Amino acid sequence: MAVCRMTLTDIVDLSSDDELGDVDVKPVKLEPGLVGRKLQQNENNKALLVKHQKSKTPCAIRESEENRSSNALSTGHSNSSILDQGQSPVDDTGLSYTSPLSPAPLCRQFWKAGNYNDGIGSKVTIQNGKNYLHVHPMFLHSNATSHKWAFGAIAELLDNAVDEIQNGATFVIVDKTSNPRDGSPALLIQDNGSGMDPEAMRRCMSFGFSDKKSKSAIGQYGNGFKTSTMRLGADVIVFSRHQDKRVLTQSIGLLSYTFLARTGHDRIVVPMVDYEFNTSTETLEIMHGTEHFMSNLSMLLQWSPYSTEADLLKQFNDIGAHGTKVIIYNLWFNDDGNVELDFDTDPEDIRISGDTKKVNASSKWKTVNEEHIANRFHYSLRVYLSILYLRIPETFQIVLRGRVVEHHNIANDLKFPEFILYKPQTGGSVEGQVITTIGFLKEAPHVSFHGFNVYHKNRLILPFWQVVSYLDSRGRGVVGVLEANFVEPSHNKQDFEKTSLFQKLEARLKEMTWEYWDYHCGLIGYQVKKKLIPQVSSNRTPHSGVQQPVTLGQSSPAVGSKKAALGRFEQLIPDSQGRMKRKENGDIPLVKNVKAKLIDGKSQNVQLVNPTGSQLKDEEAVNLMQENKKLRAKCLEYEKRGEELNLKVTRLRSEIKELNDEYSRMMSELESLETVKEESGV
Repeated sequence: MAVCRMTLTDIVDLSSDDELGDVDVKPVKLEPGLVGRKLQQNENNKALLVKHQKSKTPCAIRESEENRSSNALSTGHSNSSILDQGQSPVDDTGLSYTSPLSPAPLCRQFWKAGNYNDGIGSKVTIQNGKNYLHVHPMFLHSNATSHKWAFGAIAELLDNAVDEIQNGATFVIVDKTSNPRDGSPALLIQDNGSGMDPEAMRRCMSFGFSDKKSKSAIGQYGNGFKTSTMRLGADVIVFSRHQDKRVLTQSIGLLSYTFLARTGHDRIVVPMVDYEFNTSTETLEIMHGTEHFMSNLSMLLQWSPYSTEADLLKQFNDIGAHGTKVIIYNLWFNDDGNVELDFDTDPEDIRISGDTKKVNASSKWKTVNEEHIANRFHYSLRVYLSILYLRIPETFQIVLRGRVVEHHNIANDLKFPEFILYKPQTGGSVEGQVITTIGFLKEAPHVSFHGFNVYHKNRLILPFWQVVSYLDSRGRGVVGVLEANFVEPSHNKQDFEKTSLFQKLEARLKEMTWEYWDYHCGLIGYQVKKKLIPQVSSNRTPHSGVQQPVTLGQSSPAVGSKKAALGRFEQLIPDSQGRMKRKENGDIPLVKNVKAKLIDGKSQNVQLVNPTGSQLKDEEAVNLMQENKKLRAKCLEYEKRGEELNLKVTRLRSEIKELNDEYSRMMSELESLETVKEESGV
């Protein structure tokens, strides 16, 4: 048995010499047959996906990293990353200093778990006349409090998988598993993206690093992995396999608030171990030296859910040639003492315990309101994930507890839609533009929900954002969908930064709600009590924004189907003879209950209005709607072809890269054979 004897500098990271005491580090031995064995991997990702859909085996997600920086918080060959501000003045290549004081108690309720006491407190280390500020473990908890909502933290992890679509990812799986040490539930998220090499893994566990240079990437701050995982549970272990050219690596990292609190650390320490696949011997080899490897493995085996190296390596069996698995364990409890994430109520869903929303509605329509998507997304992860992204490629799937999440476009739930173009301005220059799809929910007037679903770079930031408080039902049932890329989301991606542009957007959406209601409330049974203000599509510039008319039936990027663009007659209404007329400004319409056939030939009870004043010709209106229908169909076709071509380009580039790698490998083997042949000939 190989016993590792550690020196003082091997177990100290950023501590000064006078801080150190005797530290007991338990040596471990390498599992026989694991290091140096042949690597077994399953490269069939389709089989993995089918397996999860059938057996509901849990899985994990990858943190795509950003900005390679020479100012990294852990140096190149360190297996135990020390997440401190500034470069370590002492070699940080081993285990970190552990306080000899008694372990701090760890509360299992998230909002009370920040009472960390290491008995020492954070210090500023002075070495060679320079100050180094250490990041205290309490920061893990305080940093995670930016996520008020558990589903927002899960969405942050899924964003990393969606960002990997450009690297060939085809699925992300969210599921439940059990901690083998105590049988408690754990959350797993897994994708088949490109995975992380050892350096990327260290940046993933550090603060403020981001490799996401793509304009379409959702993540940008390099902080999402830490905030989201620590919001969901006290501990997380990450397994990632990465293949680059001829180098295949496997990395394991542990970010454990329990470990840091119970051992009394006064800084954040992240144990990591790395393996590299030796192509010549076809075996796994440890990286960065045996001594460093063993010291980190010791901490992993003591504080992770897995007590042997063999159990750790088994977690790579279903990852395939590349990908990442995240396991979040010691999940937080709610105030009632139950696990915050409810895995039991619905075997195909994950819910938030005790967070079912009650809706004030008449007994006749109470069920409709409670089962509406605008209510259920608060406590059902399946419902929330169905609206989380505005567009999802057909080649990518979100699999929740063994069943694919069906994408839901809220714009398809609207009747009598209009499409309104808004161009915000600052200092006379246009900052961007957005087309808002606005209409009544199909269930209106029997549902009480209203508000705008605001996306940013395809990601839902504000679901059913209520910009108005209605009196006398004014605004009831009015819902909008828009993608506002000209405003910046907050770090938790559950709100926007309160900039002047955002304030202008909010003011415009308020106006839009009132204007739409004033023009269309008669269509859902409400009586118009005052003269109508000018139509929302009129030319004017409110709140430093440019409002332009949108042609009847014009579609919006927020509308994902032909249904929404066809002619739900937002401005045209039939007269008493059934002919199509246009409403005129200033008319006070009379309301009658009639049966009208609307979209797809379905009959609906609507309120039809008989206007007075000048009117458009019937033939002109019908021709205009038919022309817009054709144009919308062409646009959808072009968009679909464009997405398919982009995916094909990505796939071909990946195949070319693999062929080049294979060519390089074969050429290397050929050169080796020629060398051997020459030596034999001599």
